[in-house]
Amino acid sequence: MTRLSRRYGTGAPGWALAGAPFALCALLLPLLTLFPAPTSRADTPLDLDAGGRITDTVGALGQRRGQVTTAIERLRTTHRVQLYVTYVRDFSGRSGRGWADATADRNGLGERDVLLAVATHGRQYAVSADKRSGFRADQLKAVAATAIAPAVAQHDWAGAAIGAADGYSAVLQGQPVRPPAISPGSPDPGGEGLVPGHRRVWAPVAMGGGLCLLGLYLCARRASRRRRAAPECGPATAAPPGPARTARPLTPLPELEAEACRALVETDDAVRTSAEELHFAAAQLGDEAARPFAEAVAYAQGELADAFRLRQALDDAPYEDEEIRRRTLDEICSHCTSANRRLDAESESFDVLRGLRANAAGLLARAEAAAEDLAPRVGTAEGALGILAGHCTATALAAVARHPAEARDRLSFATAALAEARRALAAGDGDGAAISLRAGEAALSQARVLTLAALRRAHELTGATARLPVALADAEARAPRGSPQARALACARREVESGRYDPRAVLRHVEETAAALDAGHEDRARARTERALRRVRGEVAAARDFVTTHRGAVGCRARTRLAEAERHLNLARTARDLRTVRSETGHADSLARQARALAEHDVGSYGTRYDPGTPPPTRALGGALLGGIILAGLLPATFGGGATRGRLAAG
Repeated sequence: MTRLSRRYGTGAPGWALAGAPFALCALLLPLLTLFPAPTSRADTPLDLDAGGRITDTVGALGQRRGQVTTAIERLRTTHRVQLYVTYVRDFSGRSGRGWADATADRNGLGERDVLLAVATHGRQYAVSADKRSGFRADQLKAVAATAIAPAVAQHDWAGAAIGAADGYSAVLQGQPVRPPAISPGSPDPGGEGLVPGHRRVWAPVAMGGGLCLLGLYLCARRASRRRRAAPECGPATAAPPGPARTARPLTPLPELEAEACRALVETDDAVRTSAEELHFAAAQLGDEAARPFAEAVAYAQGELADAFRLRQALDDAPYEDEEIRRRTLDEICSHCTSANRRLDAESESFDVLRGLRANAAGLLARAEAAAEDLAPRVGTAEGALGILAGHCTATALAAVARHPAEARDRLSFATAALAEARRALAAGDGDGAAISLRAGEAALSQARVLTLAALRRAHELTGATARLPVALADAEARAPRGSPQARALACARREVESGRYDPRAVLRHVEETAAALDAGHEDRARARTERALRRVRGEVAAARDFVTTHRGAVGCRARTRLAEAERHLNLARTARDLRTVRSETGHADSLARQARALAEHDVGSYGTRYDPGTPPPTRALGGALLGGIILAGLLPATFGGGATRGRLAAG
């Protein structure tokens, strides 16, 4: 799909904080603002926010997010034009035009979709619109020059989006574009760390807060050790997954193994569901209102990551000493218990925040609009895969071949659930409306994940097809005649010329072969390592998407490998030397592939088989069960741990 783009302003490199393990985030964040971090962050073309048409990765909008949402919705309802707005720190070295077009293509934006991308650090922006959008190039230029550029120049990030929405509405009505009323915001949102202001003012505050958090952290660790060491009187009522094991030290080891695996699976489901609904809450009420619950999810994710790391250690090197193995399994269960308790403790407050029953009408309208927007994007993903099938092997497309069909089934389930919520609302049944609405939201989220996964793979295959001829010719020119590298490249050349091949696999083979020719060429080696890191990031994302959308069937081993793949990928991203980056990238790649293979095996042996040939209603329900959207009793999962995530039944 060809898109028109206009880019104005100039780019500039940006600096950002390097990532830190979840378990230490609360301790380190106040201290990180005292020192500039030298690691640059590249905001590569990204997946747009599942919760709406605004993706704000730097906190540029603040309290004005609602104003932007209103302007975007006004444009949609009046002219049926979808304006998507994304704020990032920079365009990762790309031109604004290239970044915006790549993001639009990655997310499958259609003919009536327009993307405004703003890079706040350099006051740079770009607009991407399809040539069949109904806008002429001069109209796009007029809106950019009059309504967007002045706002961006004065750091009015919200005003840029509002001006764009109102400007597009004006040109479609044949009226002149009016400049927005400027309300300057932060010159570089997200650029000064999490604590605003001058370091000399905030350093003592940050240090004091850091010391307090350090004390709390150490106290919490000591309390945790005491709890694990002290025997308990008995199992707690409604115990969450992974209760403390010290009350029953003689439990047979196989039973303890099974309980630890069950706790990992159930806790992982609870964390994924909580993170998913947190996105809806943030889109509904803003990031600031959702912050306490985001902290709870981050804490639970950290505890779960520690549990998966221990599980992987047991899988990699099983201990012969039964007592050591038992203590490790106890610790896994303890981490899972801690994660669940934190989520359970916040569930009641989260219900008050979202107000599913009280706000059902507005949330239902939002969900119905999201379902309407998603339907054509599923078709776009299916069409993109169909085009690639002409020159790609079935193996190249196998990972996402069924994603569009499954996305349609999730969308069908969501549509039915939202219709039921609408009927319940009309009948005055607030509890029934809340249950159906939550089920519909969860199904919509998974439909979008499946659609974006298919579009991402199509984008990767298209990019690999474009890069392969250059990479192959370059490697062939440098390979000595008759060398093993030359023979390997000749095989790759024959595969490409055979007609149908896997562009990603062949390109990977070419780059691995060429790596042997790059000894002593640090610049080439660094560029190749960065490309490998981007490719592995795609592999990990693909495995994550599959587990997320099939978690009703995926077991402990696949989830453990995925968690470890994500950990090694984070280590690769933050490593400074190439050897470490290559090592961690290789570990992440291998673990992601194992996770995907294990997950696919679990789904293949799932008790209630998911067959696309079954009738649509049955298939839609099967997809909801397969995705873990609904729990036992056909009730939807919601924010919370093991004791509360099915609580909507009590409404």
